[in-house]
Amino acid sequence: MHIVIMGCGRVGSTLAHILEDSGHSVAIIDRDPQAFRRLRAGFRGRRVTGVGFDRDVLIEAGVESAAAFVAVSSGDNSNIISARVARETFGVDNVVARIYDPRRAEVYQRLGIPTVATVRWTADQILRRILPEGAEPLWRDPTGTVVLAEVTVHSTWIGTRVVDLEHRVRTRVAFLNRMGEALTVTEDTVVQEGDVLHVIAAENDMDRINKVLAAAPEEDE
Repeated sequence: MHIVIMGCGRVGSTLAHILEDSGHSVAIIDRDPQAFRRLRAGFRGRRVTGVGFDRDVLIEAGVESAAAFVAVSSGDNSNIISARVARETFGVDNVVARIYDPRRAEVYQRLGIPTVATVRWTADQILRRILPEGAEPLWRDPTGTVVLAEVTVHSTWIGTRVVDLEHRVRTRVAFLNRMGEALTVTEDTVVQEGDVLHVIAAENDMDRINKVLAAAPEEDE
């Protein structure tokens, strides 16, 4: 898939290389053309000079066909504005913004923009958010048969009790992440917008689980 990254610093360039090595097409935006020197000589993606919230710049980077947008420049405001433009103007559902001020993170989460504060920043966390069906599991048992993995949930699952979701999907939800906090599941826990579910399952069953949860629930017979 095509992924647009704003910010060609150490994190942005590292993500660009990892994503390209994984077979994805990448465009990276930076207002300083010298920043592209961080990219390796063989980098095949697009290098776009400009600000990440400029519509023409985003179009040049291929945002109209992008499956994900990542904002990792040095400015919180630029990252949030760019992420919102990508989502609200161009319809990119899968966006992540880097935030230096952790006090702002909760506010932006409520705006529907997943954020990663620099105090807990790693390229792996970003990859889990933008590659939910291809990222490495959070944990794998020594035999390699059982994994703990994040899964994305189609919007039509919102309002469903987690215990009912478990029954219909035939999987076990270990816990969920809501607004940056981990929550254990009770009988009354209901899926809310922005929730990230963590399931424990056989690794060879994860493709099925991802496909079921990425679609609308089937009607009961």
